[in-house]
Amino acid sequence: MSGGKAATVRAVALSGPSGTGKTTLLESMLHVAGRIQRKGSVAQGTSVGDGSEEARARGLSTELNIAGFDYLGDRFVVMDCPGSVDFAAEADMVLPVADITIVVADPDPLRASLLQPILRRLDELQAPHCIFINKIDKARGRVRELVAAIQPYSLAPLVARQIPIWNGSGALGYIDLALERAYAYEPGKPSTMIQIPEAERAREIEARYRMLEQMADFDDRLMEDLINETEPPRDHVMSDLASEVSRMQIVPVFLGSAENGAGVRRLLKALRHETPPLGTAAARLGADGASAAVIRTRHVGQAGRQTVVRVMSGEISDGDQATLADGASERIAGIFSLHGESQAKQDKAGPGDVVCLGRLDKAARGDLISFDGASRQTGVSPPSRPPSYSLAIETQNRADDVKLAPAMARLVDEDGALVFAPDPVTREFRLGGQGEMHLRVALDRLKRKFGVSVASRRPQTAYRETIRKSSTQRGKHKKQSGGHGQFGDVLLDVRPGRRGTGLVFDQKIHGGVVPRQYFGAVEEGARDALASGPLGFPVVDVEVTLLDGSYHAVDSSEIAFRTAARIGVSAALQACDSVLLEPVHAVTIHTPTDQMARITAIIPMRRGQILGFEPRDGWFGWDSIRAYLPEDELHDLIIEVRSATQGLGEFVFAFDHMAEVTGKSAAKAIEQRQGVPAK
Repeated sequence: MSGGKAATVRAVALSGPSGTGKTTLLESMLHVAGRIQRKGSVAQGTSVGDGSEEARARGLSTELNIAGFDYLGDRFVVMDCPGSVDFAAEADMVLPVADITIVVADPDPLRASLLQPILRRLDELQAPHCIFINKIDKARGRVRELVAAIQPYSLAPLVARQIPIWNGSGALGYIDLALERAYAYEPGKPSTMIQIPEAERAREIEARYRMLEQMADFDDRLMEDLINETEPPRDHVMSDLASEVSRMQIVPVFLGSAENGAGVRRLLKALRHETPPLGTAAARLGADGASAAVIRTRHVGQAGRQTVVRVMSGEISDGDQATLADGASERIAGIFSLHGESQAKQDKAGPGDVVCLGRLDKAARGDLISFDGASRQTGVSPPSRPPSYSLAIETQNRADDVKLAPAMARLVDEDGALVFAPDPVTREFRLGGQGEMHLRVALDRLKRKFGVSVASRRPQTAYRETIRKSSTQRGKHKKQSGGHGQFGDVLLDVRPGRRGTGLVFDQKIHGGVVPRQYFGAVEEGARDALASGPLGFPVVDVEVTLLDGSYHAVDSSEIAFRTAARIGVSAALQACDSVLLEPVHAVTIHTPTDQMARITAIIPMRRGQILGFEPRDGWFGWDSIRAYLPEDELHDLIIEVRSATQGLGEFVFAFDHMAEVTGKSAAKAIEQRQGVPAK
């Protein structure tokens, strides 16, 4: 929702690991604010967020959810980012444009490390954020221990704003350390203010002093009050909290239960007072004039391409001219507010609003769009996300072949982490992404939105073969069919070449026994023969030398010598002891240090060679393992790596060299290529 009469728009991002309850928190916010009368359920498929068929079928967020509401005179637009690492790219431009990010955390200290990638990204962006410890009513451990477990992953100190009031079965309420008030949770209702229990008084005093002490590191006046044992004014404390959050000096920590609505109102009130102004996000993006930042694009049936933006300054009207980053201009054809899967047309959008703009066909994710005629470059670009999982695809119905390319182009336009292209070696169409679930969702979406059904399979490995021995063979092509015939005769030496040289052709002809004008045809004939060797794969790293031959003044031609060379090289290859080659990639796997042993066990099981390891630069408690891995073993590696690292592990790879492969691996590859059992 972007309309309404509220004066201020606060854009809030929800981020956090999968399963922490982000979409449920969005639902609770909408319910508390009165935007929806009845709170829906993610599990039952009735929530505002996760409204797509793909999300409903899997019970988790598969794309960005956006919804808005008014609360106590202020307008909020909440952008709920998927927690699964398969869909992490959805948050790439949400976190930079948001005024503040709520990092939703599980109360289990053993899952604290799952927050590290998110907190690190927010620190890199210098994006203000807070932490909301969800499911506090089910927590069993101490919040202090959880905060201590998270702290190593945050550059700024974590400041507990609340402490729980415990009973035998969990938290029954909380104490607000800034306001020095206690509240009892009432499931589905506003919390009730109560007296601070006497049993909790000493703990409250200690926790509040700790909070003030952390804040005083950035405020001399507050430090002076603490030294003098003077109680600081409440207004000064609240003002300090807002300013230190805005300057990324502290990260406040809140408690609650999104499912029961506990702590949600307190969280919203804190956001009203402590969310940085729009200008902070605008400065981060370099949006110094009338402009909007592109969050993502989407394709909506007959409405066509829509661009989701946040207006950083100025006002946009339907029909306005927009200047893109490259100086080109396009006219806006419709402005739409978003509420889950529904949208509503409106005439204008003001500063801070998150809306869809229609028919901006050239605006790309991460761009700044200007409305004062100037072209602007953003200060924040989406991070690179090379594919870690790929599938080969082809249409199930040949009639859809002509629809596949444009449909995939629109799908890739929507999802910046997808890559679709023909493989230059295997000549199959490949769809690459961040994981198996990412691609399965993409293919489901391809069918639902664009009407194209495809079959998918494991991509082919670009095997090659080479030779170990030398052979000299004669190739002769002679054909007489009336009129001019065909005649070509060559003696060829075929021997192993240096790795990576491909075909090296030479000639040692004396006395013109083979005319010079046929040398090129002989080389082309050799290439023809190398296209498929005895094992069924292209042959590489071979030296072919033309030693001798003969020709006919009338019947010889380029095609005759090309055919003769192909015959000669093909015959020679049969005697050269062919061996299979497979591509080997240099792989760097990033893993939490405590999962290092599992990753080092995976590599040799996949015929890999560990080259070394070192601490991951800039990451607390992480290592990077360098290894060589055959391409055939990379296909589902990301699944095993994530399984061994609670979903945190990742890797990058690049082709390094070709290597001989023998034994069962070679036999299997040859059998699949030739379609008959290998001997």
